[in-house]
Amino acid sequence: MAKQAQTLFLEEWLTFNSDGSNKIRSMQSSSSSARAIIQAWGDLRDSLKHNSFQPHHLQSLQVLHNSQTSVYVSDPQAKLLLSILSSKDLSVPLESYHLLLRLLYIWVRKSSKPSSVLIDSAVVILRHLFSLHIDSEQSPFVYSEAFLLAGALTYAASTSEKSKTDCLELLSRLLQEGYPYIFISKGHTAKFLAGTGYALSSSGTVYLVRILDSLFNVWNRKDGPSGTVSDGLMILHLIEWVLYGFVRSHSSEKISVLTREISRTSKPPYTSFAVLMAAAGVLRASSRSVPSVLMESRSSAEECIGSVARSLISRTEGRNISGSQPENILLLHCISLALARCGPVSFQVSLFMCLSSALLDEIFPLQRFYAQILENYHKSSTSVTMNEVNQHLSSPIFREAGAISAVFCNQYVSADEGSKSIVENYIWKYCQDVYSMHRKVGLVLRGIEAELIGNLEKIAESAFLMVVVFALEVTKQRLHSRFSQETQLEVSVGILIAFSCFEYFRRMRLSEYMDTIRKVVISVQENESACLSFVKSIPSYSQLINKDGSFSLHKIDYMWSKDDVQTARILFYLRVIPTCIERVPASLFREEVAPTMFLYMGHPNGKVARASHSLFMAFVSSAKDSDDEERLSLKEQLVFFYMQRSLEGYPGLTPFEGMASGVAALVRYLPAGSPSTFYCIHSLVERANNLCSEIMADDNEAWTNWQEEVEPCKKLLELLMRLLSLVDIQVLPSLMKLLAQLTAQLPKEGQNMILNDLYAQVAESDDVIRKPILVSWLQSLSYLCSQATSWGAADGAEHGENAALAINTGELGFNKIDARL
Repeated sequence: MAKQAQTLFLEEWLTFNSDGSNKIRSMQSSSSSARAIIQAWGDLRDSLKHNSFQPHHLQSLQVLHNSQTSVYVSDPQAKLLLSILSSKDLSVPLESYHLLLRLLYIWVRKSSKPSSVLIDSAVVILRHLFSLHIDSEQSPFVYSEAFLLAGALTYAASTSEKSKTDCLELLSRLLQEGYPYIFISKGHTAKFLAGTGYALSSSGTVYLVRILDSLFNVWNRKDGPSGTVSDGLMILHLIEWVLYGFVRSHSSEKISVLTREISRTSKPPYTSFAVLMAAAGVLRASSRSVPSVLMESRSSAEECIGSVARSLISRTEGRNISGSQPENILLLHCISLALARCGPVSFQVSLFMCLSSALLDEIFPLQRFYAQILENYHKSSTSVTMNEVNQHLSSPIFREAGAISAVFCNQYVSADEGSKSIVENYIWKYCQDVYSMHRKVGLVLRGIEAELIGNLEKIAESAFLMVVVFALEVTKQRLHSRFSQETQLEVSVGILIAFSCFEYFRRMRLSEYMDTIRKVVISVQENESACLSFVKSIPSYSQLINKDGSFSLHKIDYMWSKDDVQTARILFYLRVIPTCIERVPASLFREEVAPTMFLYMGHPNGKVARASHSLFMAFVSSAKDSDDEERLSLKEQLVFFYMQRSLEGYPGLTPFEGMASGVAALVRYLPAGSPSTFYCIHSLVERANNLCSEIMADDNEAWTNWQEEVEPCKKLLELLMRLLSLVDIQVLPSLMKLLAQLTAQLPKEGQNMILNDLYAQVAESDDVIRKPILVSWLQSLSYLCSQATSWGAADGAEHGENAALAINTGELGFNKIDARL
């Protein structure tokens, strides 16, 4: 907000601070040319001269009103306006009054020292207007502008004491009487509050008390205004503005009176949101100023807000505040926004609990929106929910979600252990509920309400940020030596499960997220029971492949691989479980993890499939030196399923890099001569042989330049060649035999490719045991391949058998290092 706007037009400054997304009205007003403005003043003078007010005179007023940001009203022009208002010979239409009053307001605020005589005249005219009992419901423009002008007149430097007293008395009386519809004319509350603010700033202590007390009474009336969050924010900044004025004028007595009056009215029968926001205004002013009198008022203002919060919790008797009456929900909103704008506040249990309720039920009300959608989806009508979601996204409380979350975390730091535990459990359960319901809503709205899903996910993304920041603070407070290991582990597992539920909404890289993950994973890694708790929380296989829950969704087709919310959660588990795999018992891995791991190896998303392969690799390579019989047996068993699952999806679903890492792990970490390793080698050769045969049957020329369709086969061949240096000595002869047989069946171009790669690999090898064997084998294989000049499928098979026979009979085996070429 520009300084000039803040100084001159209080109502616009209040509007901006209560709803920053709205453009300030003066900035929206159109500018008229200087000629048009001069002409407009001339027309108004003519109307008074000829005692006739015509429609074009109303247009002239509109021209001046539209140029209020640039127009300047001098004393002679103000006199002209006052004469038109007070003339008994002119029949001025009602719709022109608010324009005349607005121009007089500009005169008062922009003039450094307006004529005291004219101000006296203006006060008389205003008193006359209010004596006519202007109907604020029928003429809100006139009433609000008159109220604003009366307040501005009390604030003008050249206003006489009598005129100031007359205006203060007038405004005080109007407020005390609860003038009909005061403060509830939509769009005009800022003017009424600005008029009140001018009066508060310029009044003595007697009128200060009367006006402030009357203001709170108006908001507290049962038949008065219901109030909105924007109203509350305007009250907050109104008190802030008034206090700044007192500070600048060194009015310590007025500061004390104002803060004392706010504290007094924070107790029944008041306790309205207006008192609450006024107290927040004191806190905001004190956080940005250092006068001792303001600092002394801070504790009473904090107690005022805490008193309102305690009263709210007491009235709801521990029930969900958001499910209570609208006025309680308004108070909850105002408490949250007040704390977000007033600076650091001392811990109070009532504030902490109100903030947690506000965040989960009002700032991120996903559960309420989900429930509406699931309840009405069969009606094929989501327009109401769509409107509510859009309104929420633009609401002040959602726009300040980050600031409210920060205050919430600050309160958590100072909270007692019992309150911390309660709120932690609220947050973790909220994450699980959002995960479950967002899955269902995604099924219902998929393909038909993309915009609604997108807007819901905007709210969920902000909720994820709140959860991350809160979880990081929890780790700082809980993962500490002074807490029992049981508490630390419970907190760590709770955070991991919550993060898994919200993983789908993680759309950006956050240092806070990674810091939290590192801290809790380290804690879980060190304890087997924590690992058990976390692994057991993974959704079961039956839950993964079937839509979960009823909600009459049985008619909706479900495909587990298209459930993106669930996939994101499983991906989180696939990434985290390897970090603590040493602590996961074999029985638990077999029952809870392996089915999910193998299922998601066939997921069309390569990132998810690769994570599944990485988990298999982590398990096979874990606890190498301390394998018990059960764990070792499971590793051997899983290899058979792993090779079947991997190769049936290759090429296509199975990412080669993932499969290659899994194969490398199993041949390296399984016991020497393991039957599972032999099975792995045979499966790879068989799949490579089938792929090569398919290629040769379709297009024998494809091998000439190693075209794209040969790539899957080529990758398998390269993997088999790499295994020559990885498999144990007991498995090596079988691998050499099968690879030689496969190579001999290939066309010349394929043979040359393999031989060249083998030459390079063997040449670079420094394995003194394998290298002599491989050199001899490679020379023999090269000789066999060179015997044929042309190949067909039958010839290739025959030479492959010859190569295998040579190895089996020992001619190219370990006992014949100097084999005949």
